[in-house]
Amino acid sequence: MNYADTTNWMFNQLPMYQLVGATAYKADLHNTVELLNILDNPQNKFKTIHVAGTNGKGTTSHTLASIFQEHGFKTGLYTSPHLHDYRERIRINGVMIPEQNVIDFVAEHKGQMEKMQLSFFEMATGMAFDYFAKEKVDIAVVEVGMGGRLDCTNVIRPELSIITQISMDHMHFLGDTLEKIAGEKAGIIKANTPVVIGETQTEIEHVFKDKAGECNAPIHFADKIFDCDKVHVESLEYQEFDIWKNSELYMEAVRYPLLGYYQKKNVTTIMCAIDILKDRFNITKKEIADGLENVVRNTNLMGRWQVIGKCPLVIADTGHNAGGVKEIVAQLNDMNFNKLHFILGCVNDKDIDGILGLLPHYAEYYFCKADIPRGLDAGILAAKAFKAGLRGNVYESVQHAYNSAINNARPNDVVFVGGSNFTVAEII
Repeated sequence: MNYADTTNWMFNQLPMYQLVGATAYKADLHNTVELLNILDNPQNKFKTIHVAGTNGKGTTSHTLASIFQEHGFKTGLYTSPHLHDYRERIRINGVMIPEQNVIDFVAEHKGQMEKMQLSFFEMATGMAFDYFAKEKVDIAVVEVGMGGRLDCTNVIRPELSIITQISMDHMHFLGDTLEKIAGEKAGIIKANTPVVIGETQTEIEHVFKDKAGECNAPIHFADKIFDCDKVHVESLEYQEFDIWKNSELYMEAVRYPLLGYYQKKNVTTIMCAIDILKDRFNITKKEIADGLENVVRNTNLMGRWQVIGKCPLVIADTGHNAGGVKEIVAQLNDMNFNKLHFILGCVNDKDIDGILGLLPHYAEYYFCKADIPRGLDAGILAAKAFKAGLRGNVYESVQHAYNSAINNARPNDVVFVGGSNFTVAEII
């Protein structure tokens, strides 16, 4: 099989959550453990950092990887989902796993994986760990796929566990309250291993403290230790942060190319994590600053308040749950523009009504469906939006919606693309 045949087999023969949703989800580590035993447990052959959470875990993972790259470490990065190419999930020093490695891994283990009836994510995780071990990475930053306790990445013994902000998402798998969801995320806390909690959320703080206590794991609430003040946005290219620790200036202002206001929370989490790790790995303040500034160049991170056009200003952001959408709307409300053109496409297993209730009524909406089975029909989305007081038109595709918005927008308008990773992926 060539690369296209190989990835088609992975996507189509075995369910893939990114495409089909709930039917692809397996809440069990048995298959993962069995596969990794077959592969001679590659996850034990390199150091790791484990990152879970609802919002911010992708940005946190990419930025930590960028800092370790600046330090000179051969750094693995395992994230999900991908936007265009499956290989985006598995990178070393920002470079995607070669197509031939994907082909060879599947060819060698295809019979066993079929016999075991592995899920897509189980296969992908085994492939990532096998690749990192064979390439002898110094460290790998591993992002949880979903939840934590039963996620198939939860077989590693990390140097540090990180849990970013918690919001209502994947409720049909993780629970219908923040406390239940937090309990699943807390499942990545390991015995005698420090854990960073990115944001203190009063109603679930006890969940993390209780789990850390059970595991004798030192726990650090990042926003109680660090404060990262956003200073200004520079020419739509960077925003600057002054980083404070315990009310003392920790380092010079740093530049960060991710422009969402919500990045303040992520930078706070990242700085707390690096503060714990910096002495162990001899990471300097310059390497930290360079890792922040060069995160996009080092890791090819996309879709986070990404400016993809400037006249009119065009912004794409993958935020797709209540927590993420609140942050997006707050920043849009703080901007100066004549009119907002909002390209909106969602998947059908999200809290659509809850998300629509957060969106601004002053925007003109362009309702569309991403080209995946999980995509919510644009007509259904528009009907739900109408009940929420939002107005706009239905378009036959994401690209058609985008072209119409660009054609309708004037130079002082803003065009925003969002609602799901898949809607953004078709544009950027």
